[in-house]
Amino acid sequence: MVAKRLELLLELVPTAKSIAYLRNPTNPVYAETETREVEVAARALGVRLLLLNASRPSEIETAFANLVQQRAHALLVSGDGFLHTHRDEIVALVERHAIPAVYSMREYVAAGGLMSYGTNYLNAWRQAGVYTGRILKGERPADLPMQQVTKIELVINLKTAKALGITVPLPLSGRADEVIE
Repeated sequence: MVAKRLELLLELVPTAKSIAYLRNPTNPVYAETETREVEVAARALGVRLLLLNASRPSEIETAFANLVQQRAHALLVSGDGFLHTHRDEIVALVERHAIPAVYSMREYVAAGGLMSYGTNYLNAWRQAGVYTGRILKGERPADLPMQQVTKIELVINLKTAKALGITVPLPLSGRADEVIE
C-alpha cells in the first residue's frame, strides 16, 4: 500500500519532485520490504526519494532536519509501530515545517495530519475481539475462517490542506471515505 500512498500524495501535490520517506530502519518489514516497494514506485513516478531514518525518539527531529536540508517537497510516513507511538510529535513537526504528508493510519489525520490511506485498525481490533469471544465460548480456532482486510480507507483533513495552501482535487476528495473539515 505504500506505493498507493505515494501515488495519492502526488495526486494531491503534483509539483512534488522530491519525496521524503520516514521509516524505522530496525524493523525489517518496513526497512526492507516497504522501502523496496516505495523505491520502485518513486522511480516509476519519476520522483526523487529521500530515506529518513528514526528508530529512537531523539532521531525523529534529526530526520526532519534532514528533510528540510534536502528540500523535500512532501513526506511519506511508514506504517511502523514505533513511528505510530510518536504520532503527535511527527504531526507537530510536519505542521511546523509546513510539509504535505501522507500516513498509513487515520489517527494521524485525526491528530491534524493531511491524509492517510490504510487499514481501519479499529475495525480489525473489533474483529479480533469477536474472534476472541467465539473462542472463549468454545469454538476451536482451527474451525474459524481466516479473515483478511477488505477495506482500505482514504481520509483527508481539509483544514490541514487549507493551512498548507493545498486545494484538494475534487476527484480525490470524492474518493475519500472520510473528509475532516
